Amino acid sequence: MILAHATRRHDRTQPRRAKARRRAARACARAGILALMIALAATAAEAAADMAVGAASGLPVPRFVSLKPDRVTVRGGPNRDHEIAFVFTRSGLPVEITAESDNWRRIRDWEGSEGWVYHSLLSGRRTALVSAKQPDELVPLYDKADAQSALVARLQPGVLAVVKHCSGTWCHITGPGFDGWIVQERLWGVYANEKID
Repeated sequence: MILAHATRRHDRTQPRRAKARRRAARACARAGILALMIALAATAAEAAADMAVGAASGLPVPRFVSLKPDRVTVRGGPNRDHEIAFVFTRSGLPVEITAESDNWRRIRDWEGSEGWVYHSLLSGRRTALVSAKQPDELVPLYDKADAQSALVARLQPGVLAVVKHCSGTWCHITGPGFDGWIVQERLWGVYANEKID
């Protein structure tokens, strides 16, 4: 009887030890998975940081620039062998660079049209187009970065302006016959919350 009792007791401790080993193995596996997830997250963050910089220029992508000459040919791909997609006929228009390939930049305009242009046709000079919530709405331009300040002008949607400064909520813009402050979200060519000195 004593022998049978000892055998039973031994049988009970063996499952406990096995359970403890399984728990320890699961804890090690969880720790390993956690370490792997942290390493993968760090790698993904590095890749995202690399993707945020153009390989050719070393500048942020996407970013806003403007057209340098009066005539800019936009192509379907990043070389002169690609077909002409469309042509811009006004210098200073803002465009967004969305990709880079050697000396070519893929750009997007305010209407969402995309294509490739040669890098020397673009300028780092910041410009923007006035945008309104309604097509026939006039957008107020103020004397200061304050809606309670004096009204300087009311601008039509599509008016081209040079961006002098942006605080993240207001931008100081100038153009033919106007100089003042506009709510930043009313401009295409400046990112929301972007600061420009």
